Amino acid sequence: MALSLSQCLSHTTYLSKPPPASKLTKQTIIIDNPLLGFRPGSLSNNQIRCHAVTDVKSASSLDQSKAEGDDHNVVIGSSSEEDRVVADYNWTEEWYPLYLTKDVPDDAPLGLTVFDQQLVLYKDGNGTLHCYRDRCPHRLAKLSEGQLVEGRLECLYHGWQFEGKGKCVKIPQLPADAKIPRSACLKTYEVKESQGVVWVWMSHTTPPNPEKLPWFENFARPGFRDMSAIHELPYDHSILLENLMDPAHVPISHDRTDWSAKREDAQPLLFEVTDRSDRGFAGWWGREKDGSMSNFSRFDAPCVLQNNREIVDKDGEKHYFTGLFLCRPTGQGKSMLIVRFGGTKRSPLAKLFPEWYFHQTGNKVFEQDMGFLSSQNEVLVKEKVPTKELYLNLKSSDTWVAEYRKWMDKVGHGMPYHFGHSTVSPPKLSAVIEHAPAGLVAGVSASSPAKGGIGTMHAPNLSNRYFRHIIHCKGCSRVVKDFTIWKNRLSAAALVLTALAILASSKQWKAFLLAFATLCLGGVYACSTVVAMNTTNFIRVHRRL
Repeated sequence: MALSLSQCLSHTTYLSKPPPASKLTKQTIIIDNPLLGFRPGSLSNNQIRCHAVTDVKSASSLDQSKAEGDDHNVVIGSSSEEDRVVADYNWTEEWYPLYLTKDVPDDAPLGLTVFDQQLVLYKDGNGTLHCYRDRCPHRLAKLSEGQLVEGRLECLYHGWQFEGKGKCVKIPQLPADAKIPRSACLKTYEVKESQGVVWVWMSHTTPPNPEKLPWFENFARPGFRDMSAIHELPYDHSILLENLMDPAHVPISHDRTDWSAKREDAQPLLFEVTDRSDRGFAGWWGREKDGSMSNFSRFDAPCVLQNNREIVDKDGEKHYFTGLFLCRPTGQGKSMLIVRFGGTKRSPLAKLFPEWYFHQTGNKVFEQDMGFLSSQNEVLVKEKVPTKELYLNLKSSDTWVAEYRKWMDKVGHGMPYHFGHSTVSPPKLSAVIEHAPAGLVAGVSASSPAKGGIGTMHAPNLSNRYFRHIIHCKGCSRVVKDFTIWKNRLSAAALVLTALAILASSKQWKAFLLAFATLCLGGVYACSTVVAMNTTNFIRVHRRL
């Protein structure tokens, strides 16, 4: 995932240093992020770009700890009164990223969640997207476990069918002369497809606000191509966002995952917040030894983190690169990430690798962090106290983490639950666990071999790479299916050729047939390797086993 963009940057030329962030005025700003393999570089004043920023102003310094023994220049302490101001916020009056448009199934409904609200998304016979509450009005069965019949959504419990704005158009159990009750309809949600992503507006009382629908300028540029993937993860979306905002962990957690991450590069970082609002924050950062802050990151409510970069090559041509993270809350201890890396120019070397290769590299990156983040999620839920009482945030590495939790202090009252820097509102209800999954999950669990474990069946949980990514990605699902078919065919061919070699009387024919059998076995090994790369979890080997 990081490899392709790192390679792209190897063909660019950097210019002179940007001005200090505190002197920036109304302009656009570039963004850099080591998760993408970007390296800090010097850039000219003309290259500073971030089209979502208006007037950029210096923010007040982060508060320092009052605790005895703390170094006031090292530790980020409690919030100031200004940071604790409560903002008007309603989590339902927002657009949430549901799915990549290209990965929405054409022939089946899709069950999704936003916080604890269960939704069903599907395409009708005309290819139009519809989104309803995932509940049949008859007996509360999940419609996402149903099927599509002539473009209509059918509940598999009793066969009720729905279409359009949630109207029930068929009830098999009704007499021929009976009318379908008006109450046999579904609660609908407004959905929009924008720049390759399906977004949902969660409010039923406030009309959709088109101005809040995110728009990313780089994705609309001529020649821009992106590599996008979906990952379902076993920890809260706030922890996911916090992790993506944390450049300090990359050299350690992702050491040698690609050439840009090396543990010997772990060092103090410099940060400056240049923009705070009720909708998020933005700012510059850089490595202390470089003496500059040439990287820019921006968070926008409720779940968008973007990193953009504009680079001028040796011929004076501008190229635009974006790392975009769309983090949807999917319930307590769960989240779904749409990650999109793209640019107007790609490295020729990156073009040699298929897209599934970068997807499995992305899976590896998330698996390297997964254990830490899941345990962090567990502690937050158990302790039920603000993060300032649990975290030891350093100004030299954790500024964005503190900023994000302080933003939670402002708007957390408008969320189902939150863990802020100085405030906390734990979930009021225990997380619901489906002990008897139905439909696709049950079918795959019962019929498929191990994916991501040793000697285990297909575990339907989010620690398993197959369920985190493969079932959501049409491309990777097709790769696993196709290579499995070829592996089976080559295995059969190798068996037949070996049998023929045994029966052959001529030594020449024996040698010829055995040579082809060996080639087939080599193909079996190659196919098995591809399937394993896509479905087997990364395992750390920092301990002797």
